[in-house]
Amino acid sequence: MQNQDQEKKDIHRSSKKDLYEAPDYFLVNDLLTEEHKLIRDTVRAWVKKEVSPIIEDFAQRAEFPKQLIPGLASLGAFGPTIPVNYGGAGLDYISYGLIMQEIERGDSGIRSTASVQGSLVMYPIYAYGSEEQKTKFLPKLASGEFLGCFGLTEPDHGSDPGSMITNIKDMGDHYVLNGSKMWISNSPFADIAVVWAKDEQGIIRGLIVEKGMEGFSAPEIHGKWSLRASATGELVFNNVKIPKENIFPNISGIKGPLGCLNQARYGIAWGALGAAMDCYDTALRYSKERKQFGRPIGGFQLQQKKLAEMITEITKGQLLVWRLGVLKNEGRATPAQISMAKRNSVETAINIAREARQILGGMGITGEYPVMRHMMNLESVVTYEGTHDIHLLITGMDITGLNAFQ
Repeated sequence: MQNQDQEKKDIHRSSKKDLYEAPDYFLVNDLLTEEHKLIRDTVRAWVKKEVSPIIEDFAQRAEFPKQLIPGLASLGAFGPTIPVNYGGAGLDYISYGLIMQEIERGDSGIRSTASVQGSLVMYPIYAYGSEEQKTKFLPKLASGEFLGCFGLTEPDHGSDPGSMITNIKDMGDHYVLNGSKMWISNSPFADIAVVWAKDEQGIIRGLIVEKGMEGFSAPEIHGKWSLRASATGELVFNNVKIPKENIFPNISGIKGPLGCLNQARYGIAWGALGAAMDCYDTALRYSKERKQFGRPIGGFQLQQKKLAEMITEITKGQLLVWRLGVLKNEGRATPAQISMAKRNSVETAINIAREARQILGGMGITGEYPVMRHMMNLESVVTYEGTHDIHLLITGMDITGLNAFQ
């Protein structure tokens, strides 16, 4: 208890007030229901109170702020679309998107934790798992009592997950799991891992690995310049004994993990725009306050060009993800549409972060403002859940009918 009290004292809480005002140039707010607005505003207020004052300190220290987990759970950020009877919030996909947008406005790493928990751990258990798996794990994941991670990427197999070498062998009353996974968000402190491995026939299967199983370890990756307030690690499996009841009964093949990635990519499409909006809002406010040559720099043509292009791209992105949310609610959103939105939002956010950094000049590289942190975070977001180039090829294949991957 004394160590916990000291740790709380050691956390630097910024005294700088979070003045964020969300841009809405085309009145997209009018397209939302009152429930949507309430959910968004609740998350926004929580981010201002709980995330903004501490996030720079945790990013500087390369440490995940675990004290945020109960708050994320109470907001419904863990499994927003999972039914209430399994502990989820039972919300629609626009609500899910808005939650991710507001959390990533605070920090991409915190949104990553929520995305992994909901889209990559809870979703596959709900969609592919047995009733026993659902009742055992989903309520604890929704409440934040358990945290999970998602094991797909391997040291030598990222954009081509079908070539994975992690494998399971049927030993009669159980399976034995061997292999490793790389760049896994949440892995150092996860209670369970949803892992994808090939069986003896070369078919990809999903399974749940629980913390404490003999031969299972999750070493943390250090030295990151991106997602510094998020814990990233490996998953290592050395003859791990997996009970047969931990295998997903309702899915096999690459479509299993790809279905999870579609859920996560959808959340990223909204989330990355949150980071873009924060950078734009910071740059706009700074341009009105910072004076050079006797007047605010926002009055100069080159700065106005930057800001005008920022708000244009944000507005296009807002309309794109809103329409995608409508299609998702109707069950009509395609994986290719989700890919387009993910790639567009992240590219928009990266470009806006870089332009905002220039507007802030030297102050843009300091922790006094969030822009450089967002910029570094987005360099990971543009790569995970499908790289920028991979998503372009997904769109290309969709519109031409020709596969450029093989």
